[in-house]
Parts: sequence; C-alpha cells; structure tokens
Amino acid sequence: MYKFPSASASILLIFLALLTVGCSQEDTADPVVTDKEDKTAEKDVAENNMASKNDPLAGYANNRAGYYGYGSPASAEQIAGWDIDVRPDGVGLPEGSGSVEDGETLYEDKCAECHGTFGEGEGRYPVLAGGRGSLKDARPTKTVGSYWPYTSTLYDYIHRAMPFTQPESLSADETYAITAYVLYLNDLVEDDFVLSLDNLASVHLPNEGNFVADPRPDVANERCMENCRDPGEIKILSEVSPRAAEQAST
Repeated sequence: MYKFPSASASILLIFLALLTVGCSQEDTADPVVTDKEDKTAEKDVAENNMASKNDPLAGYANNRAGYYGYGSPASAEQIAGWDIDVRPDGVGLPEGSGSVEDGETLYEDKCAECHGTFGEGEGRYPVLAGGRGSLKDARPTKTVGSYWPYTSTLYDYIHRAMPFTQPESLSADETYAITAYVLYLNDLVEDDFVLSLDNLASVHLPNEGNFVADPRPDVANERCMENCRDPGEIKILSEVSPRAAEQAST
C-alpha cells in the first residue's frame, strides 16, 4: 500500500523544488549592469573606434603580409621629406635658379675649405674640377668634368649631402648657384650662365656617353633548403680582373 510522505518530508521536497527553479532562473537571467559599468563600456568602445580611425591599418592587419601590428603608412608630408632625388631628365628638380656669379660667393663660403678655391681638393677631400682625358691613366682623376655622368647628379649630391657639416641646409636657389659654379670650374658653362629648373637637363657632362645601362637582369631567387645544386657546378660568369683589383687596393 502506498504511503504518503510525512509533513516534514513534504516541506523538504517543496524547498528543493523551489531551490532548483531559482537556480535555473538565475542562470538564464540577464546580468545586472550598473551605471558605472555601462559608462566604462561606452568609453572603451569610443577609444577603440578612435584607435581604428587613427590607424588606417587597424582591422586588416592580419591580411597584410609582413605587418606585425605596429606602425602606420607614411603621410604625404613625410614622403615629401625623403623624396628629394633628381632624375637626369630633370624630374624631381624644384623651382628656382642660381647664377655662376652667386655660386662663386657661396662656394668660397661653404665649399672651398674642403674642395679648394678652384675645385682642386684640399687634403684628401674630392677634387671637383680638371682631370679631363685622364680616365685611361693608371690613376685617373675622377671629377665632375672628367667622369661624372649627369648634371642632375651634381645638383642632387650638393642638395642632399653638402656642406659636409650641414647637409640639406642649402636652399634650391643656393644649390642651383653652386652647381652652376662647379660647372664653370670645369669649363662647361660661361661666367654669365644662370642654371635653373628649365635648363639643367640640357647641360650635358663630357663623360655621359660612356655610361651604359646595367645589362644584368633583376633576380629574386628563393633560398634553397633541400636538394640544392652542388656549389662546384656553379660557374662564375663575371669577376673583377687582377688589374682592377690591384687598382682598387691602391
């Protein structure tokens, strides 16, 4: 015969049932968020959005090869600070001009101490003028007038690296003027010549035609890690001649 539970047992069963229901409701109920926690979350979202706005690479760093989660693309202003090279056809030259007369004064003030009054060089500093016809000598004199290929190279070097103690301190007009004077020292222009953006590419140096393009192809070989060629089977197709090596060492 079935027996009903005692009063105390019934009370215990009811308590356990209520406890189970309460736990289930507590697990599924939404967590309570205080005003302080809500404001902190909003601040974090705002900071993340600002970081993404300031970093153009945020959001796709994993899709960019070689990107390790730091740095940002260079701005146009930053690129302009480095983009100062000049091509032989004049591309890259700034607006401006400078005369041989002005260049003489600037040269004596900023260049003669190292390169000599007439470009002859002081001590072991480079000679800038003379040496025409000496390139076949055992010890050729390589100057702007005897060896250099382009006038743009002269302008670019002066602008980029001179004066020796204050590189990139010369204005465009000063650089044009000093370039004009060095050309004059090499008997390539007259004393009333004015060099500018418009005519620099038309001034050709005597040795320009003796420079040729490098015929070797551009290569990007992958490093061999297994089943590699025997180094003994690889032939050297070009090398420095003994005479050239001797001259380089002296």
